[in-house]
Order: sequence, then C-alpha cells, then structure tokens
Amino acid sequence: MPAEHDPDDLESGLERSASGSPIYRHQQPDRDWSPPESPALFLEEIEAHLKRHIGEVEHVFHELVSDLVHLDVLLIPEADDRPFKVLVTSGVSEQPMAVPEGLEEFRRAELMIALPHDWPLSEEDLRDEANYWPIRWLKSVGRLPHEYQTWIGWGHSIPNGDPAEPIGGTGFVGVVLLPPYGLDPEIFRLTTASGEPITFYLLVPLYPEEMALKLDQGIDAIEDRFDDIGFVLDPDRPNVARDGRGS
Repeated sequence: MPAEHDPDDLESGLERSASGSPIYRHQQPDRDWSPPESPALFLEEIEAHLKRHIGEVEHVFHELVSDLVHLDVLLIPEADDRPFKVLVTSGVSEQPMAVPEGLEEFRRAELMIALPHDWPLSEEDLRDEANYWPIRWLKSVGRLPHEYQTWIGWGHSIPNGDPAEPIGGTGFVGVVLLPPYGLDPEIFRLTTASGEPITFYLLVPLYPEEMALKLDQGIDAIEDRFDDIGFVLDPDRPNVARDGRGS
C-alpha cells in the first residue's frame, strides 16, 4: 500500500512525487498474528481529553480480535454547538511509530473523522459497507504504521490500493491526514500523565483528482481548498481539485 509523505520529511534515496514528497510502497509483511502488548494503554486519558475539547464519548465500537494494537473507535454525538458526530480511534497510540529522527514528539497518534449528524451507525446499519467504511478506514490507517514499521502524520495520504479503487461505493479513492479543523485547536495534542505526547489527526477522504493534485503540488495545494466546503464527511461534496475553490 503506498503512502505519500509530506515534503518536509528529510528522507533521501526514496521515490518521490512531483511535489518532492517521499513515496513509500509498503509490501505485505510476512508475519504471524500478534496480540497487543498493552491494550487500552491511554484509553482513560484519551476519553478525558475528548470530553474536555469536543464532548463526552457516547459509545465505543469495541474491537473483539486485535492484531498488534487494540484499536477501538469512540463515538462523540452531535451537540447544539457542533452539528456533526466525531469518531475517534483509541489504540493507535499504544505503540510508538517509526518516525524519522527529530520527529519523536509525533511518534504516537490517534485519528478522527467528522460525520454528518444523521450518518447511520446502528449495528444493522453498519452491516452495509456504505455506512461502515469510515470506521474501517480509521482502523486500517491506524494499524498501518504498526504493520509496516512506518509512520503517519500531517499531510500523509493513503490510497485505496495501487492502483487506487473507490471506497465504500463513493467517488473517493484515498484519504489525507490533516489537523482537526473545525474543532477546538487544543484537541490536536494530548500530553499523557507519563509525559508521552499523542497527536490527533483528521482523516479526510479524497477524490482521484484531489489525490493527484496533492501528489503533484503538495499538501498546501489541497488543504486550503477545503475552507469553502468544510471537513465534515459528505460523499457527494464538490471536488475541490476541479476549479480550485470547490464550486
């Protein structure tokens, strides 16, 4: 699975996109299933952090069988001042990622995605991939750095295969990780009682043209264009790569 990294990465000898960003092409590791060493290591601190800066966790989508890390997904419902739901992982940060030298403060991360208030999330609804894929992608992207001994962070994009295919019946073919825009800026970083920093990233799905623009011109070219349409998931949203401002 390829994962395109931010051009600020100071890594050499790698395949690069037109924007100069390193491209990693991960091969499926040859290994056996490995149970987590420290499941739910930061769960209580993550829930408290979310309560302070977004809202109280209403439900937990528990992972029954875990490989490498125990990765649950937490649901924060919509509120009067926030007309959208937020899904947040808990477990990506159980193990530190293999970040480049000098970026150790970003070695632990969690992921989130903003959903419309009416996104179907009942047990029956989630049997339909069209409803379940946001949870699937939070979990698969969250487990990726541990499976491949790599890292994920701001500006990193992950396509749905190589070549990239549509996700969950939508026009999206991959995702990019951005700061949690539209939320309290303090949500971006949690420093745990043990002193370990955890960074929270927003998972934003991309159309093929948006993914291509990001690869060609870098993260700034695509990030600024979301200002006009927001960051709440909308499978029918405008394609911001087609005319520059998403209209």
